[in-house]
Amino acid sequence: MFTGIVEEAGRVALIEQGASSIRLVVEASVAGTGARLGDSIAVNGCCLTLVSNRRNGRKRMLAFDLLAETWRRTSIGDAMVGTLVNLERSLAVGDRIGGHFVTGHVDGTGVIRRWEREGRDHVLDVEAPVALRRYLVQKGSITVDGISLTVAEVLPKGFRIWIIPHTLEVTALRDRKAGDRVNLEADMLAKYVERFVPPTARRPSPAR
Repeated sequence: MFTGIVEEAGRVALIEQGASSIRLVVEASVAGTGARLGDSIAVNGCCLTLVSNRRNGRKRMLAFDLLAETWRRTSIGDAMVGTLVNLERSLAVGDRIGGHFVTGHVDGTGVIRRWEREGRDHVLDVEAPVALRRYLVQKGSITVDGISLTVAEVLPKGFRIWIIPHTLEVTALRDRKAGDRVNLEADMLAKYVERFVPPTARRPSPAR
């Protein structure tokens, strides 16, 4: 379980194709501290298992093994050596929840359609898959590449988000551009509501 509060933007140091999996090595500082083999770390919002954590000077090299399907179905598959990726260690009992509950199970990928500065902030428009759009609500939560963000506006094919300077500075968003894929995870509360509330109860009452 995660919160979508990114601890740091790590940098991809190695991508190695194996017989049945892909070894991904990320250079990090904060996320490697105290992390043990078998721990879960969210990489661009995708929950991965740490298989190696070795020191390299002041940095740590975090290694993960990804199945080919994970590589293909998430934005991690677009990564190259040098690409920035968002990192977050799993939530510990008693930690503050600054974002929202994030599972690290990516629902799908979206495409950045607009990414530009407006004043001191940046505006981010993302085109989302049709199956995910039903979970979008204004002022609701959405996870973009592992970042807990608030939907400012629901668009016909996706959503708009405003990015403050701090978020731009500490996350891998500063490395992204229009046309890039991003991992998306809808708010789990919306999924449970959909699962347990009968469809008839979710329909608006007819106008009288």
